[in-house]
Amino acid sequence: MSIKVAQLTKVYGTQKALNNVSFEVNKPEVVGFLGPNGAGKSTMMKILTTYLKATEGDAKVNGFDVSLNSKQVQQSVGYLPEHNPLYLDMYVKEYLHFNAQVYGVKKDRINEVITLTGLTPEAHKTIGQLSKGYRQRVGLANALLHDPEVLILDEPTTGLDPNQLVDIRNLITSIGNKKTVFLSTHIMQEVEAMCDRVIIINKGEIVADKTLKELREGSEQVVVVEFDYRVEDAFLKKLPKVTKVENTHDFAYEITFNSTEDMRSHVFDFAHDNDLKILQLNQKNASLESLFRELTNS
Repeated sequence: MSIKVAQLTKVYGTQKALNNVSFEVNKPEVVGFLGPNGAGKSTMMKILTTYLKATEGDAKVNGFDVSLNSKQVQQSVGYLPEHNPLYLDMYVKEYLHFNAQVYGVKKDRINEVITLTGLTPEAHKTIGQLSKGYRQRVGLANALLHDPEVLILDEPTTGLDPNQLVDIRNLITSIGNKKTVFLSTHIMQEVEAMCDRVIIINKGEIVADKTLKELREGSEQVVVVEFDYRVEDAFLKKLPKVTKVENTHDFAYEITFNSTEDMRSHVFDFAHDNDLKILQLNQKNASLESLFRELTNS
């Protein structure tokens, strides 16, 4: 068991940020920790990384109690906070070398994490010269320096451009094949791309804990398509098993189907038969988005 949380409560003054929270995370597993702003995500992550003390309850990481064995927890956890604290005047390698000394890590590991996180082209610069996306990579490289068994990532894809997103997604997914990754994000597509399981928190309480496989077994699916020409909703509604058509903007549509079959082939055939070009064709996990809205809108 990589992470075990039991009846955890955190109170700030008179406000409960976390209320009797319990869950477990295994190894290897990538778990998305979802919730609206103020739900308690960052508070939980700070407790798991020993930056905050819980008011009540217990939490263990890699078998170490976060209250009693803080040093052992810190040695076995890599943490990327939401607001990534960096020394902007330091060079990338200088910053990583400084932290490597703190962890007692060999110098060879610095070049390994630079390569792993795609920092090689920027490694000669000061952190202050880097874009927000590359600063995020420096934080991720630092979290990986000591080869931790558990990675705790708070909004790890913030500020990344589409190409960087793909690289970091692939990196997190590959790490999750061997280690435990516990990450928070507001972006549902990131969850679908990286996670095995989602835990949803709202107003300090766990309201859902499901695997992505369970969510994908729902019969409802949404296909996102963009054509090169406007199409009347009535024509799209003639597609098989359509329950809803929404024109989201310009020539883009979200088509909801009541089917477990991948309906993108039907949309492709529709475009071909009507001499339309498809500029975008994706599938959304309607179950995940619907579940999130349903459980966090109260």
